[in-house]
Order: sequence, then structure tokens, then C-alpha cells
Amino acid sequence: MEAGRASSPWLDKALLAVALMAVWQLLSTLAGPEVLTTPLATVRRLAQLMAGPDFGRHAAETATAFVVALVIALAGGLLLGVGLGANRLCGEVAEPLLVGLYSIPKITLYPVVLLLFGLGMSAKIAFGAIHGIIPVVLFTMNAVRNIPRAYLRAGHSMRLTRRQMFVHVLVPASLPEIVTGFRLGFSLTLLGTLIGEMFASQRGIGYLLIKSMENNDIDIIVALALLLVSLATAASWLLLGLERRLHGRFAR
Repeated sequence: MEAGRASSPWLDKALLAVALMAVWQLLSTLAGPEVLTTPLATVRRLAQLMAGPDFGRHAAETATAFVVALVIALAGGLLLGVGLGANRLCGEVAEPLLVGLYSIPKITLYPVVLLLFGLGMSAKIAFGAIHGIIPVVLFTMNAVRNIPRAYLRAGHSMRLTRRQMFVHVLVPASLPEIVTGFRLGFSLTLLGTLIGEMFASQRGIGYLLIKSMENNDIDIIVALALLLVSLATAASWLLLGLERRLHGRFAR
């Protein structure tokens, strides 16, 4: 019985994937390959693209920018979120400003990013970090606010320093919600990095995507979209699984 319950989520995911492939195949048949390539043709084109001599260089460029931007977004968001959550007055002042900034289309900030960082790797990193850091701050801040007061009183009674309170009380108690913010920040950081490559780079997956759009290479566009969706979905599933495990652990 337990094995059936454990395997059912994977079965649901497999059925969902099969259903999506069937819908994709149907839409490709109705629209034609010049509008939407079939799943099999897309996988073949992606394999050819990845086997090409230049794909590794472009993928390494995107991976480097994304990893650096993700570290900045997660670490910076965690520190700011804990600080604002621990100080209620600062949090109440900063929260509407952060929400307002989050609602602004980030592409409007791109000229400012270019002026500050110029063209190249630094602009892509900055644009990716800008996309990802705000949701991490908001989720972390609200998580710290909702920590039971008994935990804080226990930390104060043991005369913990600020660093010890941060490491041993604030972060562990708010960890499930922090992982939720990390999951959202991961996807948005990837999105920001790719958008940065589309407008201010001569290398990277985003650059390949925008060049394919300019040349109307539907097969490459769909192949790259499949690659990005697959990577983002896999990472999201892993983080979602971690999030559920943490919620279950702290709920007991």
C-alpha cells in the first residue's frame, strides 16, 4: 500500500507528460511543421543542436551567468529577508516598496542595467539577480515574521549572539517557506539571465534563441524552448519535493 502511494506521484507525472506530448502532436498536425514541429522532430533537432561545435560554449556562458546570478539572488535575498523580518518596522516599510518594484516589468530597467554594467557577462548576471532576489526577500521576510515567539524567547534566554540566532533559530524555523522562495527565485533568475542574453550578449542560450527568432528558425526555437522547460521543470520538481519534506518534518 505504501509503495503504491509512493509511486503514484511519479505515475501522475508520467501521465501528464504523455498527455502533453499528445496535445503537442495534435497541435503540430493541425498547424503544420512550419508553425510547430512535432515532439519527435524537436527532440532530434535538439540532439543535433547539442552535438554542434558551438553549443557547449553557449551553454557554458549561460550556466556561468545563471549560477552567479542565482547565488547572488539567493544569498542576498536570504540575508535581506531575515534582516527585514527580524525588524518589524523596517519590514513594514520595505514590503510595499519591494512589492511595487516586483510588479514593474523588469525589461524597463534594462537601460539602467546597461548603463551601470555595460554589455557582457556582468549585465546578464545583474539582470538575472534582479529578477530572482525580490521573491526570495519577500518569502523569507514573511517566514521570519511567522516564527513562533517561543523560539525567539528561548534564543534570548540562552543569550545567543545575532549570528547564532540567525544560524540556529531564524533560518531553521523558517526553512520551509525559504525553500518556497528559492524555488520561485530559481525560475525567475533563469528567466532574467536568458532575457539579458537576448539583448546584451553575443553568446549564450538566450542569444541563440533571439537569433533563431530573427531568422524564423521554428525548429531551433522549439528545441531550445523544450530544453529550457525541461531543465526548469526538473529543478522545480526537486525543490518542490524538498519543500514538501521540510513542511512534513516541521509539521510533526
